[in-house]
Amino acid sequence: MGLEAIMLAGAHVRLEPLTHGHHDGLCQAVRDGELWKLQVTLVPHPRDVGVFIDDALAAHAAGSQLAFATIDLATGRIAGSTRFMAVDLPNRRLEIGFTFLGRSWQRTAVNTEAKLLMLTHAFETLGMNRVEFLTDVRNSTSRAAITRLGATHEGVLRQHMVMRDGWIRDSALYSITSPDWPDTKNSLMARLDEHHPSAF
Repeated sequence: MGLEAIMLAGAHVRLEPLTHGHHDGLCQAVRDGELWKLQVTLVPHPRDVGVFIDDALAAHAAGSQLAFATIDLATGRIAGSTRFMAVDLPNRRLEIGFTFLGRSWQRTAVNTEAKLLMLTHAFETLGMNRVEFLTDVRNSTSRAAITRLGATHEGVLRQHMVMRDGWIRDSALYSITSPDWPDTKNSLMARLDEHHPSAF
């Protein structure tokens, strides 16, 4: 099975395979909070979004990634982007990463449902055994968000990445495995119900 460029949709968010048609909306999302200035993550500057999309399309053609534009259904606006990456179909594992959301959508149902959609696709359609999340050990916001998903912290990859400013990053590693998935799914659905009790 290849990594098909598929759309994933829920009650609050739609994940569309990223194309150059999303360029301007993605630039607006990046400007919402000036996300490129964050030192503990990798978000493109608006002037680099075109290259960001080019790289995502090339990675999909190579079979290693699938990037999405994250669409807020309430407004129709692009809230940010996320992707499947480090995809290893023979060994049934992948990473969810390169996720960013404009400030207006952070800590909302948009991110929760996007992760629910991606994890459901990973485990129930692609048949993954393992989904990983990696983030800078300094990024307390990201680490807390990953923990809220129900992922297990497995350790720290020391001297793992060189950041744009030259900082040599240690990365915190988290995972959700197929045996974890039923409980994780129920927890995410309950969190969505708390956000929008009338939607379920």
